[in-house]
Amino acid sequence: MDQRGSNSGDEDGTAAKKQSNVLPLYGNERTMNLNALILTNIQSSHYFKVNLYELKTYHEVVDEIYYKVSHLEPWEKGSRRTSGQTGMCGGVRGVGAGGIVSTAYCLLYKLFTLKLTRKQLNGLITHCDSPYIRALGFMYIRYVFPPSALLDWYEEYLEDEEELDVKAGGGQNMTMGQILRQWLVKLEWFSTLFPRIPVPIQHRIQKFLEEKFPPQAVQAAQERAREDRRPDRATERPPIREDTRRDFLRDDRERREDTRRDRDR
Repeated sequence: MDQRGSNSGDEDGTAAKKQSNVLPLYGNERTMNLNALILTNIQSSHYFKVNLYELKTYHEVVDEIYYKVSHLEPWEKGSRRTSGQTGMCGGVRGVGAGGIVSTAYCLLYKLFTLKLTRKQLNGLITHCDSPYIRALGFMYIRYVFPPSALLDWYEEYLEDEEELDVKAGGGQNMTMGQILRQWLVKLEWFSTLFPRIPVPIQHRIQKFLEEKFPPQAVQAAQERAREDRRPDRATERPPIREDTRRDFLRDDRERREDTRRDRDR
């Protein structure tokens, strides 16, 4: 009897381990909770239908991210058509005008079609070859996981200092920690929206962030980061004092006058 109970416990433990590798999905299991216009552009794009269709394994997709992703916007730079849009594309918050959907979002949706396991997702967010591989793993979590699970996945990385440029065309560097903190408190991400977080969960997240990153600490960290990016003070040229500048100009003028008098003689 005890032996049967022991075997039953082993079976339950094995089942739990197998189950733990299956990740929960939240919301729409077909659309990945993406903006409808973005999803339509992904599914109709040549890159997704042809190039990414040929990629069948998780490792092939990760390699593609490494070589092809250079920002995290949903649209490629300069491709969105915003003039003359009416109706759903004209003024609805979170619905952008169409354009060329980004490689990043095509690959994000490709990851969704693979139905990532826990082990694979952990492999993404801890990947050492490219911050964009990690970022798409974290973005996958933000789009498809239950809001109550977001902080559990993000907490360890909220102070991550790895930098990446998130803007199409470049010019907006952020640390991974900054990105994750923003995704926890803001719905907007460039021209699209993340799934809404229920108010009670949002309040818990906000309280946690305020306790862990009080405004003074955040400001001090930003100032330190700016200071670290400045050139080494030892190599900087000291500023020229104004009185020294005047003395130099006066001496130079006097030398020219002496030279002119000598020539006239």
